[in-house]
Amino acid sequence: MVLAQLGGSISSALQQMSNTMLIDEKVLNECLNEISRALLQADVQFRMVRDMQTNIKKIVNFDDLAAGHNKRRIIQQAVFNELCKMLDPSKPSFTPKKGKTSVVMFVGLQGSGKTTTCTKYAHYHQKKGWKPALVCADTFRAGAFDQLKQNATKAKIPFYGSYMESDPVKIAVEGVERFKKENCDLVIVDTSGRHKQEVALFEEMRQVSEATKPDLVIFVMDSSIGQAAFDQAQAFKQSVAVGAVIVTKMDGHAKGGGALSAVAATKSPVIFIGTGEHMDEFEIFDVKPFVRRLLGMGDLSGLMDKIHEVVPTDQQPELVQKLSEGTFTLRHMYELFQSIMKMGPIDQVLSMLPGFKQELMPKGHEKENQAMMKRYMIMMDSMTNAELDSTNPKLSESRIMRIARGSGHKVQDVMEMIKEYKRLAKIMSKMKGKALSPHVLKKMGGVGGLESFMKNMTGSNKGGARLSSY
Repeated sequence: MVLAQLGGSISSALQQMSNTMLIDEKVLNECLNEISRALLQADVQFRMVRDMQTNIKKIVNFDDLAAGHNKRRIIQQAVFNELCKMLDPSKPSFTPKKGKTSVVMFVGLQGSGKTTTCTKYAHYHQKKGWKPALVCADTFRAGAFDQLKQNATKAKIPFYGSYMESDPVKIAVEGVERFKKENCDLVIVDTSGRHKQEVALFEEMRQVSEATKPDLVIFVMDSSIGQAAFDQAQAFKQSVAVGAVIVTKMDGHAKGGGALSAVAATKSPVIFIGTGEHMDEFEIFDVKPFVRRLLGMGDLSGLMDKIHEVVPTDQQPELVQKLSEGTFTLRHMYELFQSIMKMGPIDQVLSMLPGFKQELMPKGHEKENQAMMKRYMIMMDSMTNAELDSTNPKLSESRIMRIARGSGHKVQDVMEMIKEYKRLAKIMSKMKGKALSPHVLKKMGGVGGLESFMKNMTGSNKGGARLSSY
C-alpha cells in the first residue's frame, strides 16, 4: 500500500464514520479497526498501531463525554493527534548555522539513496546561502566516489574523496579538515551503506563518527523498506548517535509506514523527504502539514509557500491583484502552467488543497498532464501579445489554423486549448474580490466544487488524462 493509499484508507474510514447517524463505541471500534488495517498494510509496526488504538479509546471515552459534544470531531482530532505523535518524537534535531562549520554524517542501508540524498541536502542548503562541501568516506561500494563526484559537480558543490586510499576514517578526517580550512559551514560526510548484520561495517561507521565528531548524524531510509525499518533503524541508533531521519523515494511508489517505525526506533525526527530523483525533489518535513495532507485535510500554508517560491517576488503583488479582480488572460494561464510545473509533481501540489482525494489523481497520468500543459504553452507561443493579453480572445478560423501550423499542432488541439482557457477563466471570475485564502475555496463551491475542479483538471474523467476544466 503506497502512502497515498494509506491516507486514502484512513480518511475513508473517518468519512464513513462521519456519515453514520449515531456514533457509539461499536462505530468507533469499526473505524479504528479499519485505520489499523491500513497502517499494518503500510508496514507500520504492530505495537505502534496497538498503542495508537489504546490512546484514542482513552481520549474518546463515551461515558465521560457530556451530551452535546461533537463526537465525530473529537475522534477525527484524536486520530490526527496520534498520527502526529507517531511522527514527532518531540525532540528537535540539530540545526546548522551559517558562518559556523557544522559536520553532518549520513548513514543508511545499501540502496537507500544515501549518496544522492547527501547531494540534495547540500544543494538545499546551498540555495539558502550556506557554503556546503561533500566528503566521500564510502570505500566499500564500487563507484561510490564516482557517483558523489558526478552529483557534486553537477550541483557545483566542492567534494573530496580518493581512488587510492582504502581507509574511510582517514578520508573522512582529511576531507573534514580540508573544508574547515576553506571555511565551508556545512561539511557532509557520506559513509558506506550497510545492513545490521554487517558487524565490521558498523564498526567502521562508529570509527568514522568518533574521528570526525559530527554535529548531526542523519539516518537515510528508503520508504519501501517495510517491516524491517524498526529493527534496522534501531541497529544504527545503537552504533551511532542518530539525531535525524530522511525518508527517500516518497514519490508514491512505495509503502510509507516504515517512516513511522524509523522515528519510533531512533527517537529522532524526520527532517526531509525525498520525493523523486531530481535534485529539487526534496522537501522539508513538517509533521502537522504532512498528516493533514495524508488525511485529505490540505495544507494551504504549504501551497502558498510553494507559490511564493516559484513566482518572482516582484510579480506576486500583481498576480494576487489580478486574481482578486477576477482578471484572467491566456498569458495568466501560461504563467500558471509554468508555476505548477516548477512546484513539483501535480499530485503533491493538489494534496495541499483541502478535500483532495487521491482517487482524483490516478497514478500514471502525471506525465500526460505535464505534456498537455507543455503543448498548450507551445500553442500560446504562436499567439500575438494582443491575443495573449485579451480577456475575451476572439480568433477567426484562419487565425486558429495559423496558430496550429506555427506550433506544429492540429486545429482541434488549438480549439481545445481555447476551450480549456474559457473554462478556467470562468472559475477565476468566481474569485473576484477574494485574496488567495481559504475563502477562495468557498467561492469554488466548497469541497464538492473543489473536487469537481480537481477531477477535471487531473483527467480522471472518462475521456482519459486531460486537463479538462483546469
